Amino acid sequence: MKTARDDDGKRYLLIKQSGTASLVRDPATGNECYVQNDRLEFDETDSALETAAAGVSPAVRTVVTAVHDDRTLGLLVELADRGPLGVRTLLGSYDLCESDLHGTLTELTAAGLIEEAGVGGERGYRATERCVRALEILRAPAATPTPAGHDVE
Repeated sequence: MKTARDDDGKRYLLIKQSGTASLVRDPATGNECYVQNDRLEFDETDSALETAAAGVSPAVRTVVTAVHDDRTLGLLVELADRGPLGVRTLLGSYDLCESDLHGTLTELTAAGLIEEAGVGGERGYRATERCVRALEILRAPAATPTPAGHDVE
């Protein structure tokens, strides 16, 4: 699959190309439409998969790529809902040893999902606005029906 840009710079995924027009899909909406070929520039260097991923909110993409398991996602949710939380509270409240907690906090900080915050004179962490926005999107009820053949638990 190739990518294409129209004369306004908008990126599309090329579905089918004919002599005068091409069927393209907008990665942000999933909508397909025909666009005249003279309005499109085809790009062999852009990754079609990266273009498809661009349809997902940048904040959500960050969470998806930074979170490796349910415990890490749960930590983000807790920091967003209850935070900021001190390191002692995190160690005492959740089933993470000190080294696991430190490693997870470091990864989430590097991803820009959490940031250090003073809590009662001690070091703590809070969810960033980017993280809060992503969690709001992820928690929202599905606005569109599930595509046929895809089960949702």
